[in-house]
Amino acid sequence: MSVIFDVKRWWPAPLLPREDGRQAALLFVIAVLSYLACLAAIGGLAADRAASGWREQLAGSATVVVKAGPLEDADAAAARAAETLAGVKGVIEARALEKAKADALLAPWIGPEVLPEDLPVPRLVAIQLDPSRPATAEDLKRAVKTAGINAEIDDHSLWTREIMRAGALARWAAGALFATIVISAGVLIAFATRQGLAARSDVVEVLHLAGASDGYIAGLFQARFSRMSALAGIIGGAAASLSGAALRIFGQGQTLAAILPIRWTDLLAPLPAPFLAAAVAAITARMTAQAVLRQVP
Repeated sequence: MSVIFDVKRWWPAPLLPREDGRQAALLFVIAVLSYLACLAAIGGLAADRAASGWREQLAGSATVVVKAGPLEDADAAAARAAETLAGVKGVIEARALEKAKADALLAPWIGPEVLPEDLPVPRLVAIQLDPSRPATAEDLKRAVKTAGINAEIDDHSLWTREIMRAGALARWAAGALFATIVISAGVLIAFATRQGLAARSDVVEVLHLAGASDGYIAGLFQARFSRMSALAGIIGGAAASLSGAALRIFGQGQTLAAILPIRWTDLLAPLPAPFLAAAVAAITARMTAQAVLRQVP
């Protein structure tokens, strides 16, 4: 009868012993999964913010490539284009770029040392658009055509679409990774529950003979694994926040800061990790235990 009395405690010793080396390994694995899930959440938030920032920058600007005629100076043509475009409704500023800046754009492709002085490099006009009512590409084309300027308009719509596609892909990837990790944790808890029941089948049989219900026995595993998973969620979430803080601190001024602009508020994303880990473990352990116990004659 001592077995029955011990099993009625909140953390029963004979059915679920306190000292179990396998539990430490399970705790470590769940903590690692929680860490990866929280990192995915932090990375997803930062990647979405980066895509939104790039999209806003591109949507608020345009570039005009001005090609000078045979009897016209390139710099004069660019200045005339800038003056014309500055008067278009929806344009805040139109500024002709110097030849040195145009050459700098070509240098990474063909090298600065092979650019001849008399090369007819097109001049660029940078346009800043009104964010509330920006001028369209058709408006800009109409303006330069009316002024008789040979120019091509790049409103960055192609790049904007690509960035929006990349942002959506990043969100889907982070969500898919997060879901995969949650499912993996659930499968791991289900396996551990089955193994625990199989290893203590004699105790389960005694409990049934003593009148214990399947729900009561399943609740023992539910309590054990939910508390353990909550602890693992705390460990994994804290580690993810520390990793995010390290990236935030040491990534300033680097390329990483532009690609993954992590904010301090993003480090709060792991806060629900212990509750989510405990909920997944509790539901999985109870459902698995009840399914196994229903098969016990």
